[in-house]
Amino acid sequence: MLFTKKTAEQKRRDFRDQLADGKLHQFPGAFNPLCAQLIERMGFDGVYVSGAVMAADLCLPDIGIANQEEFVTRGKQIARVTDLPAFIDIDTGFGEPMSAARTIRLMEEAGLAGCHIEDQVMPKRCGHLDGKEIVDTHTMVQRVRAAADAKLDPNFVLIARSDARAVEGLEASIDRMKAYVDAGADMIFPEAMKSEKEFEAVREALDVPILANMTEFGKSRLLNKKELEDLGFNVVIYPVTTLRLAMGEVERGLDHILTNGDQNGILDRMQHRKDLYDLLRYEEYNRFDQSLYNFEVGDTPMD
Repeated sequence: MLFTKKTAEQKRRDFRDQLADGKLHQFPGAFNPLCAQLIERMGFDGVYVSGAVMAADLCLPDIGIANQEEFVTRGKQIARVTDLPAFIDIDTGFGEPMSAARTIRLMEEAGLAGCHIEDQVMPKRCGHLDGKEIVDTHTMVQRVRAAADAKLDPNFVLIARSDARAVEGLEASIDRMKAYVDAGADMIFPEAMKSEKEFEAVREALDVPILANMTEFGKSRLLNKKELEDLGFNVVIYPVTTLRLAMGEVERGLDHILTNGDQNGILDRMQHRKDLYDLLRYEEYNRFDQSLYNFEVGDTPMD
């Protein structure tokens, strides 16, 4: 918290620069601020805040139960601890177009570099599940236009996500995405593509930055960085990866304790205390504190 060096405006400019440099940028999902700090430490390009992960962290399914305030709070907590640009999922905007506009303002105030809004109906569901429903194009265009008009910082990146591929087919989904760009979307997020050819078709049809979602156990094959870069994509997110890794190890560790009665056999799978303290910048906080309280009050009377 005390040692981030970049303002929200600087991080938004960084994000814009990334989108213009012709490279693919990797944004792993952070399930909490500490995870965001590790993502930065490891050398990634940015941080993603997944609505599905945030809901899961609250022990809720990804069906729109988590509310706007909870999203804003988590986004702010994550954005404030990293110098990387961070963008967040805002589901369908938490209401009518006016609510979507207000959400944009709140996310800007929270320090985020961008967000994505989708064309599902509420209650929504995970983009890689069957049985999704989407709003008509006109309704989504209203959402996007309201969100675009609400931006105070022109560098805040508005991403329009389309779930239409699974409902209306690829060609119709591309037509929708073009309409979202015309309405003010800075980047497009085509959800649940089924093949590289579909990713390629979206890239050929649009002249704005495009995001790929490489979530595990979904509709899309897990393409690697080079494959996505060759396809011309600009950003890739790994939304649930860190949470799945963490919870998998938690489950295995708890099972070990139940079976063996102690944690001696799993110490080598844990983050060591010294590594945690290093990630938290414990010594930097300590030095900062000492710089405040290492003085003595003299006897010289004040003027």
